[in-house]
Amino acid sequence: MKKAIQTDQAPSAIGPYSQGISGGGFIFVSGQIPLDPAKGEIVGQTIEEQTHQVFKNLRAILQAGGSSLDQVVKATVYLSDMNDFSRMNAVYAQYFSEPYPARAAFQVAKLPREAKIEVEVIALS
Repeated sequence: MKKAIQTDQAPSAIGPYSQGISGGGFIFVSGQIPLDPAKGEIVGQTIEEQTHQVFKNLRAILQAGGSSLDQVVKATVYLSDMNDFSRMNAVYAQYFSEPYPARAAFQVAKLPREAKIEVEVIALS
């Protein structure tokens, strides 16, 4: 049985999707961009600032679903510019410890709201 996860501590879904879904012992968190949940505006100009906000949003959704960043088993990172990879990676490393989640990272043509980064995760519930 699947269950939607919703929190006002992360940006509301802006389309026909849930912030997260729990089911089968996992939590699937929709891609998060660096939006301030209260203002609905992009936070920060740098990849570092935007990455921190993305992880605040991910953390809030995971907590609302009864999980945490420590329980993440897979992450997918979307970057508008792969030249930002090493700086993003330095921030990303602050949110995880060994054993690190499996991960994929891609450069994409464009992200919503001109964000520099979007991250989606799968975690144990």
